[in-house]
Amino acid sequence: MGEKELIVSLILFNIIFIAFISAIIIFVRQYRIKKKAHLAEIQNIDEVHKKELLETQVEIQSQTMKHIGREIHDNIGQKLTLASLYTQQLAFENKAPQINQNIENISEIINQSLIELRQLSKSLTDNSIEENSITELLKQECKRINDLKKCEVIFDNGSNINIKSYQVKSFLFRISQEFLQNSIKHSKCKNIHVSIHKNNGKIQLTLKDDGKGFSIEKLKSKGIGLKNMKKRTILIGGSFLLESEKDIGTSLTIEIPLK
Repeated sequence: MGEKELIVSLILFNIIFIAFISAIIIFVRQYRIKKKAHLAEIQNIDEVHKKELLETQVEIQSQTMKHIGREIHDNIGQKLTLASLYTQQLAFENKAPQINQNIENISEIINQSLIELRQLSKSLTDNSIEENSITELLKQECKRINDLKKCEVIFDNGSNINIKSYQVKSFLFRISQEFLQNSIKHSKCKNIHVSIHKNNGKIQLTLKDDGKGFSIEKLKSKGIGLKNMKKRTILIGGSFLLESEKDIGTSLTIEIPLK
């Protein structure tokens, strides 16, 4: 084989080798791109499935609560009303003062139970979350707590915020209720600040008390309420930031993309 033929052979070999290596590199790159796209598709399917499951759970929960509320009103409420009428009749027919006093006490207990059951029935069949904006819901909740006179709740909002998704609105409201109840029960706070605003394409909900604070690390292991709040926030695509400092207070900031 001549020198020229050898050079041509080497050149062809190098071209084939380079082409082979290039093909491998292109194959590996395409494989990685397809794998990344496949994983993204799986993740997207998983997120869509979670959202669909969440919507189904919320719908089932809502319908179940309404059913329980109607049963309380129509069934248990009627029976207690009948029992109250019977006690009133007994009190009217009986002439013994001591027995009458006992009957009146029983009647009072039944009537008080009726009031509480009707309030519970109303709350279970209430459509206020669906019918009101998140701003109005938070305003009403702050007023309700202020009426208890256990601490002062200050509500601040820039404007009325309209959230179309029932799930997002419901979860933000329930998280707020959970925080407010925990502050009242455990923090010994004097003031609670609640604010909701639009900020850079996001809804920002901030809740803050001036209570005794707590160790977040200790609470993480056993705080069911904290886990539920965080889980709800993640399910609706939000960020969750809880901070607490001893003798300073606790704050919770949640940001949800505005859709």
